[in-house]
Amino acid sequence: MDLIPGAEPWSHTVDEAAPGALCLHGFTGNPSSMRGVAQAMAAAGFNVELPRLPGHGTTVADMETTGWADWSAAAEAALSALAARSTKVVVAGLSMGGTLTLWLAARHAELAGIVLVNPLAKPQEPELVDMIKAMVADGTTVFPGIGSDIAMEGVVESAYLDTPLVPLLSLVDAVVELQPHLSSIHCPVLLMNSPQDHVVEPANADHVVESVGGPVERVTLERSYHVATLDHDKELVEERAVAFARSVTA
Repeated sequence: MDLIPGAEPWSHTVDEAAPGALCLHGFTGNPSSMRGVAQAMAAAGFNVELPRLPGHGTTVADMETTGWADWSAAAEAALSALAARSTKVVVAGLSMGGTLTLWLAARHAELAGIVLVNPLAKPQEPELVDMIKAMVADGTTVFPGIGSDIAMEGVVESAYLDTPLVPLLSLVDAVVELQPHLSSIHCPVLLMNSPQDHVVEPANADHVVESVGGPVERVTLERSYHVATLDHDKELVEERAVAFARSVTA
């Protein structure tokens, strides 16, 4: 199986007396979009897991055979592996990685904190969902990709060029199922979002603030689009993520 260059997963261990950071990438993306955050956490003394979610980082055909059950199981396994060799653990996620982060936080009250970057957290409009379902029913399997929403000139995310629709519907369904569990999240939350996001509506960030049960610290990423971890605010994202992770695991 050939990986897209840069899509390799990464695991880093300082020692078992160190805190851990799990970093999760987004839908149709791969670990390259969160590698900067992962490496910043490692440089700050954290054990790190940066998994490649099933179906990602290879081909769209691979992804078409996967769905939320596969991605969430992989996130759960990565968290388990990290927690086994770390003291306290934080989870950080971009886009769908943010959805997975919220899902993990609702299931694991022991998490020290979570970092969300332009997370998908709010259910989609029924009209959009119905349109996607109609396309699938008509035999359409993909539509144009959502990757590389980046303001910085010359920076390209190595995401798929197409969006597989059946996996997308599984993500849409998972977001709906997540809603009643958001209020059970009581750990500290660092929420970073871009007002100019052409993939995930900025209203998702407000939805997080209104829905979770714990304290939320917000950072506005004025200069970046959706993939802020590769954009103008890349360093800001990394610095704030590390500072937050240090504070909640101290």
